[in-house]
Amino acid sequence: MAGTLITAMAIIGFWPTYLQPLFTGVNEANRVIHFHATVYFGWLALFVAQAWFAASGRLALHMKAGRIGMIYGTAMILVGLLVTFSQFADRVAAGDFQQAQARLLYPFVDMLIFPVFFGAAIAYRRKPEIHKRWMIVASTYLLVAAVLRMPIIGSPRSQAIFIGLWITPIVLAMAHDYIRQRLIHPVYVVGIAALAASGYRDGIRETGMWRVFTEWLATLLV
Repeated sequence: MAGTLITAMAIIGFWPTYLQPLFTGVNEANRVIHFHATVYFGWLALFVAQAWFAASGRLALHMKAGRIGMIYGTAMILVGLLVTFSQFADRVAAGDFQQAQARLLYPFVDMLIFPVFFGAAIAYRRKPEIHKRWMIVASTYLLVAAVLRMPIIGSPRSQAIFIGLWITPIVLAMAHDYIRQRLIHPVYVVGIAALAASGYRDGIRETGMWRVFTEWLATLLV
């Protein structure tokens, strides 16, 4: 259920700026972006398939696909960093360092935090009740870019609406747990707290540490 919602939110968020232009033949994204999108939607397909394997009792298939998923998730992090640094370097080379500096923040932080959730899911892979919840949190975290693109967010965006939409799959999973088991699992509590805190990262752009880091990165990549 959470996997279906996560996939639907990703499609809705990326539809106006990427998917619709792609299907109508007017998408001008470069090959790196197309590769990144393919890897990301592949992750969603694998996530939904894994949930279905587990729910239908096909545990041997779930575990076999899970080994592939560990490699795939690691590759997705590397691809995410590649795209993040590639876009940063392109903007710096084009002479727009301020925009490069500002737009680096979200994807860079995402590629630092997602591995923590994904790593927790791997660490607890032999404890299914914990493992599956960390996977939902990790996959929900990756929705940040899609949610930011949703028209309902507006410009300037409402931070409360943004975070509220972003955590919806986790809230749905919590509600499912509570209805069935009268349980609110601590993994979901930690996940919502982490997503909410991460949603207020904009202030980092104004810090001296961020400026020093981005200036150093620019000299390294350009």
